[in-house]
Amino acid sequence: MVSLPEPRRVDLPAGSSARGGDLDPISLMVYEAGPPDGPAVVMCHGFPELAHSWRHQLAALGKAGFRAIAPDMRGYGGSDRPEAIEDYDLEHLMGDMVRLLDALGIEKAVFAGHDWGGFVVWGMPIAWPERTAGVIGVNTPYSPFPRTSIMRQMIPDDERLYVLWFQRPGIAESILDRDTRLVFEKLMRGGVAPEGGGLVERAASDDPEIDANPFRRLAELPEVGKPLLGAKELDVYIKTFGETGFRGGVNWYRNIDRNADAYPEIGTQKLELPCLMVTAEWDLALPPSAAAGMPALCSDLETHMIEGCGHWTQQDKPAELNAILIDWLKRRFV
Repeated sequence: MVSLPEPRRVDLPAGSSARGGDLDPISLMVYEAGPPDGPAVVMCHGFPELAHSWRHQLAALGKAGFRAIAPDMRGYGGSDRPEAIEDYDLEHLMGDMVRLLDALGIEKAVFAGHDWGGFVVWGMPIAWPERTAGVIGVNTPYSPFPRTSIMRQMIPDDERLYVLWFQRPGIAESILDRDTRLVFEKLMRGGVAPEGGGLVERAASDDPEIDANPFRRLAELPEVGKPLLGAKELDVYIKTFGETGFRGGVNWYRNIDRNADAYPEIGTQKLELPCLMVTAEWDLALPPSAAAGMPALCSDLETHMIEGCGHWTQQDKPAELNAILIDWLKRRFV
């Protein structure tokens, strides 16, 4: 098991969002590695993960001379979990990252994001260009937010696609909180070559036996692919989510339309800063094809695909991802 450095709680004072909204004080649990004067790289995790999912990258980037920083994002782990659904919109999530830079005495950082964390980091050069040195997308491409209305045009039953199922407050978290162990035993596994298309195609299928909502039927799922977590690592996730529940993470999904309304520029405005896109060959949720439009939108883009890799890239193929990250970061920021 790769050990994380000892975390520290960082208190973020009240502030203003990029669009002038009020941000309440919040505390984040933050993990750091590497020299304090090294180029800063802030790593934002997705759902249902933790800063723990970046453990391999924290160690490798720190050893390579970068100031590697991975917070438990708001709603997760040791960080605060506000009650209101709207407190998990992109304004708050990006505002947390800017206030974190302020608290750590950092002017600009490269932001790396996986899964939902990817939407956060691709928003940073739009909302906070003066604080963003570069962006790294891991699986998550630079693209507009997918509106729920568009999803429902293709998928008539919300229960068939987890993103839509998550929209109803109280439903998903009640099931996930009950089946915490199964979430990670059944889903956090290595990639397997996909059959039958991506998640949206599966959800839109006429076959009632096929859907794209594994979270509501965890007990029925077969164990496909290699487990990515050893016993101690599995315990970290089970213990943490057993204490916090999944409400905070699921609330991120309940702001998809709000985010699309607030930031129509994300995924459409051209980016002029260094960008790295790392796709995973076997990711059902975020396939490499989702990044096809990025060359037209990013003036300084480098892309890599990791073969035989599923959704949980940092833990599925850590050596391959680390090599790509360090090579690019050294060429662009050292």
